[in-house]
Amino acid sequence: METNYVILLDYSSGEIIKIRLSDKEIQKSESYEDFEMFLSTIESKYNFRLKDCYWMSVEYLKERSYI
Repeated sequence: METNYVILLDYSSGEIIKIRLSDKEIQKSESYEDFEMFLSTIESKYNFRLKDCYWMSVEYLKERSYI
């Protein structure tokens, strides 16, 4: 599975953060043994703190909302 999207649940602010990784970011992420280490390198770019988030990575983004 190739990671194209990262979804973060920021429990300190109550935000859902959806990130579509660029081709450059995807290549960079593959150079890390641990994907979480890669995520720590993009915290400032996307304005989140990894220690305050649960996250998942997916190849395809599908959404459902019951709001």
